[in-house]
Amino acid sequence: MTAAPPDALGAPAGARLTAAGFLDEVAGRHGARVALRFPEERVELRYDELRQAARALARGLVGAGVAKGARVALLLGNRPEWAVAWLAAGLVGAVVVPVSTFATPEERDWVLRHSDASALLLQPGLAGRRFLDELRARHPAVASGAPGRLRCEALPSLRRVACVGLDAPDGAIEPWDAVLAQGADVSEGLLDALAAEVTPADDALVIYTSGTTERPKGVVHLQRAPILQSWRFAELMRLVPDDVVLTAQPLFWTAGIAMSLGATLAAGARLVLQEVFEPGRALELIERERVTAVHAWPHQEKALGEHPDAARRDLRSVRKTRWSSPLAKLAGLAEDRWGMDASYGLSETFTIVTALPADAPAETRAASSGRPLPGTVLRILDPETGAPLPPGAHGEIAVRAPTLMRGYAKQAPEAAFDADGFFRTQDGGSLDAEGHLHWTGRLSGLIKTGGANVSPVEIERALAAHPALRAALAVGVPHPTLGEAVVLCAVAREGEAPEPDAIRAFLRERLAAYKVPRRVLLFRPDELSYTANQKIQLGPLRAAALARLEAERADIDGHTYG
Repeated sequence: MTAAPPDALGAPAGARLTAAGFLDEVAGRHGARVALRFPEERVELRYDELRQAARALARGLVGAGVAKGARVALLLGNRPEWAVAWLAAGLVGAVVVPVSTFATPEERDWVLRHSDASALLLQPGLAGRRFLDELRARHPAVASGAPGRLRCEALPSLRRVACVGLDAPDGAIEPWDAVLAQGADVSEGLLDALAAEVTPADDALVIYTSGTTERPKGVVHLQRAPILQSWRFAELMRLVPDDVVLTAQPLFWTAGIAMSLGATLAAGARLVLQEVFEPGRALELIERERVTAVHAWPHQEKALGEHPDAARRDLRSVRKTRWSSPLAKLAGLAEDRWGMDASYGLSETFTIVTALPADAPAETRAASSGRPLPGTVLRILDPETGAPLPPGAHGEIAVRAPTLMRGYAKQAPEAAFDADGFFRTQDGGSLDAEGHLHWTGRLSGLIKTGGANVSPVEIERALAAHPALRAALAVGVPHPTLGEAVVLCAVAREGEAPEPDAIRAFLRERLAAYKVPRRVLLFRPDELSYTANQKIQLGPLRAAALARLEAERADIDGHTYG
């Protein structure tokens, strides 16, 4: 089937920007081609099979009482069920709430409760985390209830829980197949009628992302956001049906949804799913599956290049990877012909709002963060007054775009947007005379590490109960592969001498692993700078942390400071 030319926003002309429209479009174009491969369980789905599986689960969700607007949480790794569930819920207008598999039980409970999730689809566990056992242990109502009759005061909206791989009901927890069976009395005609009532302007996802507050914010996105970005990424990355994509990006974040899963489907290519990133296994899959494009964070690329198997694997199939990645050399690439570094985006905009094509000349890609994508309007504002600044002036980036969030869950619109409908990003940058964005970094204290946002406030809140600390502030220091490394700067109470490793162990019990600081630095009170009201100044603190790391020639994930 020949692709229609792109419309004004970058999707194929006439394409419906809904999950149902996207599923019909890609299955109609590429039905017999393989869409997903999950080697760990020898699962392979063609495009037409993916559509059938999504429709079957959608009917099951309807039979189980999931209506348009209901919140369906997904606690799943990078496996076919994630893709099937996302499309199935979106098909009937339910709102998907991706839950991070990195989150602690307390963090997961927060997301389920704050999102008002009425259904939870999960797997028993992943990478040493026991999701099902932790859910039962924390919430006796889950263990003692009956399927479809869950009543839990701690998770008051939750009514149904279904688990991959379960053979029989376990308290209120149903097997995945039992949900499918609920669709027996839901006709294909009814499903089509429900899908027809879902519009691009309906809510589709609530993505929880760390901000500068102590709790993650729920970013509410419309149906059109992930679908439009999927079409755009496929074009910008120059993906074609013969491509084989391996992703290490979690599907519960926007990049995993749009850049890895959605873009691969939009292109008619094949996505190889690795549930947990392990560099040796990833290298094996690249060689065996003849992977052409690898989606990984810089620190994961570094791990691939440093693995003992890297030199002996045949990686010459790889053609679409960043030139700075060790994979480029291992694949025998002779020059920088591909890269998505010339881009800028946020969770609030469902990834990128500026970009250049991945095959643009290297010198052009290196010169800026790209140009605004169709329909996107950028402003550079004075951070203090909010007044627009002229080209070339540095200020705060503000954005209005077709993929911009509807708002934050349970917050008034004015908490997110200014009077003109722009979202103020708290990022610094400038626009040149040609309209290219030049991003310079965050204006807030938010730390971006390994592709994830980490809120310093969240770390500090977790340490509020630590008996040996008088003060503790987290900062981000530059790191060549992580972007920023999380470093905790702490002041001990008088008479206390806490061990840095003990502080990190304390945090590991309370925070997801990626939020735990890579280093803990202990300072005396007189080593720090203070404001007039005796608050520790963050700028000088970050400089002091970096100076300490350099003086100690500290090593953080293979990078030596100093």
